[in-house]
Amino acid sequence: MTTPTVYEWAGGAKALRSLTEVFYDRVLEDELLAPVFANMSPKHREHVALWLGEVFGGPKTYTDELGGYPAMLDHHIGLGLTEQQRARWAALIAASADPAGLPTDPEFRSAFVAYVEWGTRIALANSQPGATPPPQAPVPRWGWGEAPPYQPS
Repeated sequence: MTTPTVYEWAGGAKALRSLTEVFYDRVLEDELLAPVFANMSPKHREHVALWLGEVFGGPKTYTDELGGYPAMLDHHIGLGLTEQQRARWAALIAASADPAGLPTDPEFRSAFVAYVEWGTRIALANSQPGATPPPQAPVPRWGWGEAPPYQPS
């Protein structure tokens, strides 16, 4: 028996797209985050779903079609995000998981929230004036960490 990827366990592309729809609807109503995303592309939700899919072990579509890590980096350079915005982004996406229908088991939520915390802290650092992140890096591949999903035998 093989352990599914976080992407597979989440429900694949459809589930992550549902997550980004629920999440960005909330973002646009949030007084702290709405100004940051006021001019987001109509494709932004889809692109974030593709990024998350690749991070969680799904197809490398973000890299192959949208430019991978350098493209994601370009979206954050110079934004000057605040810790409050980072924390709100992380809290809103975590709170969007239930209404989006993502799995509720603690192992999935632990892996999901661990990536969100890690990734948002990287984005925060890379968005600061004068930040000099590496221009090339692979898209992270996030797994289960210490707690793979429970599968009764």
